[in-house]
Amino acid sequence: MPYPKIELHVHLEGTVRPELLLRIAKRNGVRLPVRGEEELRQLYAFRDFAHFIEVYTLCMSTLRTEADFREVVLAYAAEARAHGAVYLEAIFGPTVSARMGATWDEIFSGYCDGAQQAREELGVQVNLTPDIGREYSLEEAALVGEFAARYRDRGVVGLGLGGLEADYPPAPFEWIFDRARVAGLASLPHAGEAAGAGSVRAALEELRADRIRHGVRAVEDTGLTAELAGRGTVLDVCPVSNLRTGVVASLDEHPLPRLVGAGVACSLSTDDPAMFATDLGHEYAEATTRWSLSPREFYEAGVTGAICDDETRHRLEQIGRSYDWAALE
Repeated sequence: MPYPKIELHVHLEGTVRPELLLRIAKRNGVRLPVRGEEELRQLYAFRDFAHFIEVYTLCMSTLRTEADFREVVLAYAAEARAHGAVYLEAIFGPTVSARMGATWDEIFSGYCDGAQQAREELGVQVNLTPDIGREYSLEEAALVGEFAARYRDRGVVGLGLGGLEADYPPAPFEWIFDRARVAGLASLPHAGEAAGAGSVRAALEELRADRIRHGVRAVEDTGLTAELAGRGTVLDVCPVSNLRTGVVASLDEHPLPRLVGAGVACSLSTDDPAMFATDLGHEYAEATTRWSLSPREFYEAGVTGAICDDETRHRLEQIGRSYDWAALE
C-alpha cells in the first residue's frame, strides 16, 4: 500500500480524465471538438497556459447536472486513494456551470453528495472549498460565498479566490470573505503564483488567509518567508503545476526546498492532475527523490493546514503517528 498522503489543493474540474469527460459529454448531449478518446487525450496534452484555460473551460462547460458533479468527486477520490490519500480538500468553481444553466443548488448538492459518497464508500474524507473567479462579477462572487455558507453543514469548509491573480487584486473581495468568516468558513485564496510576494502579503492582510494556495513566490521576499514560517501558515505547493504554467522554468529551480529550509510548512498537491499529466503519487515522488525532502513533513503540514473538525484531525494525526515512516528512508 502507498504511504498516507493529504492533498489540500486540487480543482475537481481539473481532475476529469478524458474517458470520464467523454462519458459525461455523451450523457448531456454536449458536442466535443474531437472525434474520440484518442483525440481528446491529444487535446489534453499541455501546450501553454492559454491552451490549459481552453481545455479547462471545455471541461467545466460539459458539467451540467448533479450527477455529473457527484461523479467527478467520486472518480477523483478513488484515484487519489489509490495513491494513498486519506484526506482531500477539493476546489470547485461553480460560476461557469451556473452560467451554463445548472442551478447553484444542483452544483453544490452534487459536489456535496459526491463527497459524502466518497467518505461512505471509499473511506476518503473530502472537504469542499468553492472558488470565486476573480474575473467574474462581484454579484457572482457574492453568490459563491452565500452558497458556500449555506452548504457548510454538508462538507463545505472554506472559500477560495482563484482566476487571474495578476490582473485582479483581492481587495474588492474582502467583504465577501468577511461574511464567509462570520459563517464559519476558512479563507483560502490563491496567491504567489502568477503574481509575486506582494500578492501573498495582500492575501494575508486583506483576506486574512488561513492558508495560501501556491504561495511559492513568497520566497522572493525573505521577510515574508520568515513571517510565514513564524505564523505557521501552510502553503499548498503544486510543483508540476508550477512547471506547466511557467512559474518555474524547471523543477530544479522550484523554490520548494528553499521554503522548507526556511521553516515554511508546505503541503503537496496536484492542482489539475488530468491536465498537467501528474498525480498525487508523482508529486510526492518528485519531492522526496529530487530534493530528498521528507514525506512525513508534507503529511504533517497537511494535517496542520487541513480545515476539518477535531475528530478528523485526530484521526489524521493517528494515521501519521502509526505509519512507519522510517521504512521509507
